[in-house]
Amino acid sequence: MKDTKQYQLDRENVPQHVAIVMDGNGRWAKKRSLPRLAGHNAGMAALKEIVKRSDVLGVKYLTVYAFSTENWKRPADEVSGIFKLLIVYMKKELAELHANNVHVQIFGDYSRLPKDSIDALETALEKTKNNTGLKFNIALNYGGRDEMMQAIRRLAAKCCDGTLKPEELSEEMVAQQLYTAGMPDPELIIRTSGELRLSNFLLWQSAYSEFVFTDVLWPDFTPEEYERCIAEFQGRKRRYGGV
Repeated sequence: MKDTKQYQLDRENVPQHVAIVMDGNGRWAKKRSLPRLAGHNAGMAALKEIVKRSDVLGVKYLTVYAFSTENWKRPADEVSGIFKLLIVYMKKELAELHANNVHVQIFGDYSRLPKDSIDALETALEKTKNNTGLKFNIALNYGGRDEMMQAIRRLAAKCCDGTLKPEELSEEMVAQQLYTAGMPDPELIIRTSGELRLSNFLLWQSAYSEFVFTDVLWPDFTPEEYERCIAEFQGRKRRYGGV
């Protein structure tokens, strides 16, 4: 049953940065005796509504986990289908995203994707690059460990060429080498479908994030369920290691 309850959110305490592990597309399809790609297609529709609700609520940064570095292990037809759906999503939604001042960014090395997928992504990046509204970050071919290894290599190179001393290294320097450079860490990370793990998502940035896990499968994740998750976040006291 879909959640239609209205939640009284504190608009002064809406998280600036929300990150979501969009999980459960395959199980959603299986429950309906549909191909897995039908679940991914339904998940794209759910994503559209969550982007819109994020903008309405005043969320400044929305980061979604669309395809991990580990997802290449999936059947080739499913991987290919996901990338084709990505093209459809970008072409269908780009005008509305741009009209609503949304700034699209990609976290991850998308150079491995098929050329038509790359073209669709780069069209969106170029068209929205000067937009000043919601920062919509899509993690594609992304892995938290890979992100940190790239940061380590860049900083190590500076140490090797003498432009940086090891003792000068700081957390701020590491943070500036990540995809989220210049952004606040996510205050809230949501994972759908009942799984209780990060799955290599924003490992550095999630040090003090609040986690909300929901059994709702991603295609059924409504704006109302999104608000319920934010309401749960707002009911917590964040102490950052203090008392």
